[in-house]
Amino acid sequence: MIVIVFGVSGAGKTTIGKLLAKRLGWRFLEADDFHPAANIEKMRSGHPLTDNDRWPWLEQRRQQIERSLCVRENAVLACSALKRAYRDRLHVSDEIKFVFLRGDYALVQKQLRSRHGHFMNATLLQSQFDDLEEPQPDENVPTIELGRTPEEIVEKIEAKLNLAGSG
Repeated sequence: MIVIVFGVSGAGKTTIGKLLAKRLGWRFLEADDFHPAANIEKMRSGHPLTDNDRWPWLEQRRQQIERSLCVRENAVLACSALKRAYRDRLHVSDEIKFVFLRGDYALVQKQLRSRHGHFMNATLLQSQFDDLEEPQPDENVPTIELGRTPEEIVEKIEAKLNLAGSG
């Protein structure tokens, strides 16, 4: 199984994803680690990525997911997956489960400002919210509200996806 933790930049995808993977004994994958240098520089300089910037990167994540499933490797992937089309592209089988981390702008902005050493320019947060297409009921995606501790959020994810004891 692959659990994809998604949401806007600063929502806590990496923190939550790492903690979830550790608790389950699964591999953790950070989608941001695979952005090409041009994408990183674009974001660092305050310019949002376009769909054309994202599609090759998403295709590589899809291939990575397929490889993990092929060798029966469970993993947690932290990936923005802001648009439904992106999630549809990554949803290669029923073994893919998405979890949406939702928070209001002020909360996410606060979290983003406390983050250090990341290439994402904080001025791009509004563009992330502008691009965000929250999951629709037919996507069957649990939504986890931010504002809790990472441990509480991970417990909610485990309960919603019936993952307790899956490690």
